Amino acid sequence: MKYIDEFRDGGIARKIAERLALEAQPQRQYSFMEFCGGHTHAISRYGIADLLPPNVRMVHGPGCPVCVLPIGRIDMAIELALQHGAIVCSYGDTLRVPASGGLSLVKAKARGGDIRMVYSAADALEIARQNPERDVVFFAIGFETTTPPTALAIRDAHRAQLQNFSVLCCHVLTPAAITHILESPEVRQYGTVPLDGFVGPAHVSIVIGFEPYVQFAIDYQKPVVIAGFEPLDVMQAILMLVRQINEGRAVVENEFSRAVTRHGNQNAQALMAEIFEQRESFEWRGLGEVPASALKIRPAYAQFDAESRFKLTYQPVADNKACECGAILRGVKKPTDCKIFGTVCTPENPVGSCMVSSEGACAAHYSYGRFRDIPVVTQKA
Repeated sequence: MKYIDEFRDGGIARKIAERLALEAQPQRQYSFMEFCGGHTHAISRYGIADLLPPNVRMVHGPGCPVCVLPIGRIDMAIELALQHGAIVCSYGDTLRVPASGGLSLVKAKARGGDIRMVYSAADALEIARQNPERDVVFFAIGFETTTPPTALAIRDAHRAQLQNFSVLCCHVLTPAAITHILESPEVRQYGTVPLDGFVGPAHVSIVIGFEPYVQFAIDYQKPVVIAGFEPLDVMQAILMLVRQINEGRAVVENEFSRAVTRHGNQNAQALMAEIFEQRESFEWRGLGEVPASALKIRPAYAQFDAESRFKLTYQPVADNKACECGAILRGVKKPTDCKIFGTVCTPENPVGSCMVSSEGACAAHYSYGRFRDIPVVTQKA
């Protein structure tokens, strides 16, 4: 299949690995953060780390939208279902993220909450049309990738004067989080990771383009390479980053040119700007409060804002003390540094949010990488 099989060619992967081995200077250490959870998944699934030179290290970033969803926001969605009697709709992985009191949305459903998995905001809108006597709330999460469909659903509800539909908006913004990782004292107090550059997100960049990263690369002197999600995309992006470091450059390069342009999807951006505005601050799981890093619904569409409609109040909640997900999201620790990884905390029984989605660092390593951690024992003759 075009753009799939041709980007999973093992022979080409080995050639890129050989080129990396030649160009990665032995006296240097290279640390690159793949911000997006899709890249984290690809690196684990295809064994990309095993093909890299020992002095090239990949650091997992907070690019999984399920992983960075704070407990207090999930508690708000559970409150809507159990206390306000609303039909709460969201994506499948969101339903499994641990919340307060041992609950999650799927466990709240077992307690009688009307909580439904949907594939899109349009599905939630259709449920609202089919249930005019019930309040229907779409629990909207995700980066800039999933924000335009939410905006479209709100605009459609407004045009149809649909009175029983609203959105609990938890959409977050990529560039602000990258900046926060590099400069925030709140992040640095948990430890620092030397970062030489970033593998930029694919789907997000289709929407916003690569222009937003240009000033970022200039200000922080960190190269960024936008990459697709296939293994050859990721490996080529790493090679491009190594070359930038070797040449002393810090610019934005676009490996994913078959889908990403400089300015992105301007129609989608205009729709988002019509429906949403920036929040002053928003809590990210693992990063704390991040300024200007999330969206809220504009006053013109306030009737579709579940927070104001149901008078919800956000209360921050600390993560489970045994869970290292916060440090893993900051790139300070690896999944295997967590004492409960793969024992108490598994995809079937996630304690932390990083174990829920297949894009989470812990879930990806559990599925594809944990067996490589087992030392090989050779028997003596």
